[in-house]
Formats: sequence, C-alpha cells, structure tokens
Amino acid sequence: QNLRVQASRAGRKGKTVTVITGFQAQPETLNALLKQLKAQCGTGGTLKDDILEIQGDHKQKILQILVGLGYKAKISGG
Repeated sequence: QNLRVQASRAGRKGKTVTVITGFQAQPETLNALLKQLKAQCGTGGTLKDDILEIQGDHKQKILQILVGLGYKAKISGG
C-alpha cells in the first residue's frame, strides 16, 4: 500500500482536512486506524469510500504515526 497524506480545503467551505488515500484494507481495519489517528491528533474525522479524513492540518503528525505503524506513506501536494 502506498498511502498519500495531503491537506485539502476543496469543497469543504474553507475548512482544512488531512486526507489519507491509497488504502487496500477491510473497513474494520480502517475504522480502528481512524479511531487511533483521531485520538492522537485530538480531533474529529471520518471514513468515506476508503479515504480517511482528519479535521485540521496534521500532515506531519499523521505521517509519523503511519510510518511508525509500518505503512509506506508519503506527503502529497503542497
């Protein structure tokens, strides 16, 4: 799995979210990962079509967490 972590505001009324794409896992696994990321970032988030969305710009923090968990992840976009 090559995960991409990026911050996005498109279509969210100016609110920034960190978007993580590239998952090939079961929804149960993604829900557990989402819960862990939300707890470590201290913010909300959601799972839409195998794409994790975390509220706020947490690119660096999420990248460190994912790499620590053994995922192959990169920051994408500016």
